[in-house]
Amino acid sequence: MTKNAKLSIIIPSYNEQDNIPRTFHTIKEILDNACIPFELIFVDDGSTDLTYPRICQLSTEYPEIKGLSFSRNFGKEAAIFAGLEAASGASCIVMDCDLQHPAPLLPDMYRLWAEGYEIVEGIKSSRGRENPLHTMCANCFYRLISRAVGIDMSKASDFKLMDRKVVDALLLMPERAPFFRALSSWVGFKTTTIPFDVQERSIGSSKWSVWSLTKYAIQNITSFSGIPMQFVTLMGWGMLIASLALGIQSLYKYFSGMALEGFTTVILLQLIIGSVLMISLGIIGHYISKIYDEIKARPRYIISKRCGC
Repeated sequence: MTKNAKLSIIIPSYNEQDNIPRTFHTIKEILDNACIPFELIFVDDGSTDLTYPRICQLSTEYPEIKGLSFSRNFGKEAAIFAGLEAASGASCIVMDCDLQHPAPLLPDMYRLWAEGYEIVEGIKSSRGRENPLHTMCANCFYRLISRAVGIDMSKASDFKLMDRKVVDALLLMPERAPFFRALSSWVGFKTTTIPFDVQERSIGSSKWSVWSLTKYAIQNITSFSGIPMQFVTLMGWGMLIASLALGIQSLYKYFSGMALEGFTTVILLQLIIGSVLMISLGIIGHYISKIYDEIKARPRYIISKRCGC
């Protein structure tokens, strides 16, 4: 790798007005001390506070800063890909604006890249203090997505460094709803990991609620994997086995001369079959809507303003 090649740092930001100056100065001090040239790209994901004005104010004082602002909230994945498209460095790092991804690890990740690794992935040694329900839901989600992609993602994070060739490979993918964490593992390339402890958030609170995390999980699982469609098939086989068992029971009672009451059985069968059909139609309908979104080929995001570019 080229010695002292520029590093691009992409930071998705949503309602982070108080974290913007702190995050920049923290990163700048660490990278300046390590003599690593860098650019820092804040992507304002349709914030409703002063996030973007704070970014612009800093960009007038520091040439290292670039700022992008979406026309509305398009989501973290869109913000990551917008930052990657705007980046000009030989390598890129994605990290959170609240510094829960530890900035002191940036020189170590850059050093590993300089040694020849094309992806340096931060893996969580611990998740920090977290709502138990959040932890349980996150563990369930990562078990599902790990099985779907065939990669252990139980400790994966968005905190990772990628070589320019990895970034270019990701930007070639045409998905309207990309799942960055899975795609960046799926592309391959020479990879190493670096462990980190999730830091406590010093300013503000997390923007992720249980409901938003649930929607995020459903979107990413269905955009990256067809396993939910296979679940429909499994339910169909389950109903077939149950129907065969009930059929054998009914025939036995019929030929043995026992009275076949049947009413309760019919009602239960109708409820079970109706529920399975509606769940199946819902899953299939969700995939059809995803296909519809892909066919429309709308942009992943719309940038309304730029600064420092």
